[in-house]
Amino acid sequence: MAAQLEQVQIDNNSFSGVIPQGLGHVKSLYRFSASLNGFYGKIPPNFCDSPVMSIINLSHNFLSGEIPELRKCRKLVSLSLADNSLTGHIPPSLADLPVLTYLDLSDNNLTGPIPQGLQNLKLALFNVSFNQLSGKVPYSLISGLPASFLQGNPELCGPGLPNSCSDEEPSHHDAGLTTLTCALISLAFAVGTMIVVAGFIVYRRTHKRRSQVGVWRSVFFYPLRVTEHDLVVGMDEKSAVGSGGVFGRVYVLSLPSGEHVAVKKLVKFESQSSKALKVEIKTLAKIRHKNIVKVLGFCHSEDSIILIYEFQQNGSLGDLIGREDFRLEWCTRMKIAIGVAQGLAYLHKDYVPHLLHRNVKSRNILLDDDFEPKLTDFALDRIIGEAEFQSTLTSESPFSCYNAPEYGYSKKPTEQMDVYSFGVVLLELVSGRPAEQAELGDSLDIVKWVRRKVNITNGVFQVLDPNVPSSSQQEMLGALDLALRCTSVMPEKRPSMFEVVKALQSLGSKTNLHSIGFSASEDHSVQV
Repeated sequence: MAAQLEQVQIDNNSFSGVIPQGLGHVKSLYRFSASLNGFYGKIPPNFCDSPVMSIINLSHNFLSGEIPELRKCRKLVSLSLADNSLTGHIPPSLADLPVLTYLDLSDNNLTGPIPQGLQNLKLALFNVSFNQLSGKVPYSLISGLPASFLQGNPELCGPGLPNSCSDEEPSHHDAGLTTLTCALISLAFAVGTMIVVAGFIVYRRTHKRRSQVGVWRSVFFYPLRVTEHDLVVGMDEKSAVGSGGVFGRVYVLSLPSGEHVAVKKLVKFESQSSKALKVEIKTLAKIRHKNIVKVLGFCHSEDSIILIYEFQQNGSLGDLIGREDFRLEWCTRMKIAIGVAQGLAYLHKDYVPHLLHRNVKSRNILLDDDFEPKLTDFALDRIIGEAEFQSTLTSESPFSCYNAPEYGYSKKPTEQMDVYSFGVVLLELVSGRPAEQAELGDSLDIVKWVRRKVNITNGVFQVLDPNVPSSSQQEMLGALDLALRCTSVMPEKRPSMFEVVKALQSLGSKTNLHSIGFSASEDHSVQV
């Protein structure tokens, strides 16, 4: 069996230990991808002995020691060893791999020079940022790559870098051009004067935005060909989505590859080390669930964090419900409700460490092309810190109807608070109304509005979205009853998210008016 093994893909798990020596003996292996795990120790020297090995991804682990010579894997296309603790020099033998096009060695402890031979490869990506490299950088590796892929190595030097190499001597050819160069200086000075005048005007207009591009560090969990400068400068009014969330605005950026990503710049965060921040965001990036948005990477400076998420074409559920022409089939609404419930249940119980979302609302539920829901803005307290999270949430939306009643007096976040917030979203899906809107009369709170309606004769039917055909009424009533239980004033009476998933999945034809029993529950009466 092992002799026929072609692929090993175990990314985003909790595997640990050393990488088996025996993998080098599997001559049919062409892909080994084990990023975002807990592997440690040295990379086996024979690890790349397979003659067909094409892709190696060991990024975001705890590997140490030197990078072994990889002369035998002549078909290696992609090598990613980013975010480990590797030491020693970059092996010059990498330059002998004829089809190597993707090389990411960033965030390690590598020393010494960049091998000159690497400039002879047709590299689409070359990232050695944040190591301890030194010496002259081959010119073609500077001219063809973003500067951020070299940053964090203060001892590197070369044209366009902060340091110019002290051993650079003008060649005979350069000397022959000295006279011509001097002759052109006068002309260049005159033209330059005019450019400076015009540039000053442009500078005044762009200085504010450019000043935001300070010293940034980045960690990409996926191969994104984008720099921190591209991200920061790209976050303008044209790329902004919506009016801005509680913790920061969201921007949609187009990458050079043609892909789109969603970028969120967090307002501010508690002071913590780069290593601690990386650990927390890596915890979120390892989440793999169809109803939770992927974290693709992040950048951070001294006072800001930029989170990079996968882009969802259909925007947020909140934006969709807020439209005057909102029309969505009941089966699609149920699909959304079940998906959101599954995502929350996964965070609460299945993912390790267990996480709370803490900011569930329809605007934090994104929809893909098939209206599959994906939770975003989850567990931000782990990134910005508990104190900052609480103060920001309280100052921006202290009376939000998504907040459970106990939010005002309980300092400890609970699963039941997430359940309450989900119940509010479910009410939005049932009624077709945004949770907070002036049209609700003297109360902006959809929970209070619904409870008032269900306590009057036939009022329960006034809650149901009239745009949904009556054939779905039974399921809608069942979902309404579940939403009311989720938004119970008493936390202990709310179901768990696991129970919510089961209830939603079993609604269908089993739901009927008799089993709903609106008058039987204290929560369905005077909770106004």
